[in-house]
Amino acid sequence: MRLFDLPRDYARFDPRDRLNPNDPWMAWARWTIHLLGQARGWKRGICEDIEQGLAILLAGRVDGEPVLHSEMLPFLRKRVIGVGRTTDVLKRMGLFHDDRRPPFEDWLIGKLDGLAPGIGRDVESWLRILHDGGPRNKARAPATVYGYMSRIQPILLAWSQRYDHLREVTRDDVVAMLDQLHGNQRRDALIALRSLLSRAKKNGTIFRDPTRGLKAGRYHYGILQPLLPEDIDRSVQAATTPAARLMVALAGVHAARVADMLALRLDDVDLGNRRIVIAGRARPLDDLTYQLLFDWLRQRAARWPDTANPHLLINRITATTTAPASGQGACLILHRQAATLERLRVDRILEEALACGADPLHLASVFGLDTTTAIRYADSARQLLTTPAEEQDPAGSGEPKGRNGP
Repeated sequence: MRLFDLPRDYARFDPRDRLNPNDPWMAWARWTIHLLGQARGWKRGICEDIEQGLAILLAGRVDGEPVLHSEMLPFLRKRVIGVGRTTDVLKRMGLFHDDRRPPFEDWLIGKLDGLAPGIGRDVESWLRILHDGGPRNKARAPATVYGYMSRIQPILLAWSQRYDHLREVTRDDVVAMLDQLHGNQRRDALIALRSLLSRAKKNGTIFRDPTRGLKAGRYHYGILQPLLPEDIDRSVQAATTPAARLMVALAGVHAARVADMLALRLDDVDLGNRRIVIAGRARPLDDLTYQLLFDWLRQRAARWPDTANPHLLINRITATTTAPASGQGACLILHRQAATLERLRVDRILEEALACGADPLHLASVFGLDTTTAIRYADSARQLLTTPAEEQDPAGSGEPKGRNGP
């Protein structure tokens, strides 16, 4: 029986003294590496590195004892062995235990610092429900959770200086705090406070929701502006690789989001029928996108002929996995350019709105936009098409001339 739980120090491992080539765990590990390597197109050198790492990680280990992430990470990084691929093998063998502390816990401790104990308990319960979900609640996106707390943290800190519990907060306190904010900041803060206090009401920690009946109002959007031609030209010149040029075309021609580009699979592309499926919607391929797709697929096959990754866009890291590429890496393609991938997407939709006479139904049909988004683009296009000079038409026709005349 074990007397102490001490962390393993793999840096002191001597394979000449402790490595047994006939170890049944290593035989199982070799077979698992072989199966995953064939399925994911791992090179021989990658398989040998993983086998060498597992030979040390599994040496002297009793049956069923898992490998901790905190113990294997420093060792694998020191020997330049892929942590993700080694983890996949251990997971397939059922010998991996992720003992890392979730980043959400550290973030939560920092956000609760300075709050009164009673207020902090309600806020912690609310944030955990938002982040993890519950029997009757869906988990929200991490960005939503972080955004809610950042908007109302100053308000909660101010209340913590006067009150010990949220049940002491009155409607006048909420109104006084909201009166210090304006526009979208007031709206976002009220939405977050309403979510917090309604959760506290359901939990029975407050008697009455002081935000009940307060109106958040509509979100005030600015007028979308088209990109300048020189900004688009600089972004096109900055895209020097086939993958980058393809992403620029998908954003600038088909108005595809970055997440939808990275989610594209090889089955979504039909070069023979000149069709591509983006976010579940089939679209015809124009000549430019067709040629860029052909160039990228040719380079993809030449550089990673054995990859089993089903995604269209891959890189040297994801070529040996089945995961999609990182969105952060995709955004770096047009880093420090005025016409980013997202701005190119917005400019494409706005261009269509200007060409179709600001018809939101047409935009929703072509790009698959929801009603609110289509109306926003249509309103921006209508503002761009209508100028004060055109509203005062000297001919008295009452018809707007547009940007280039009647």
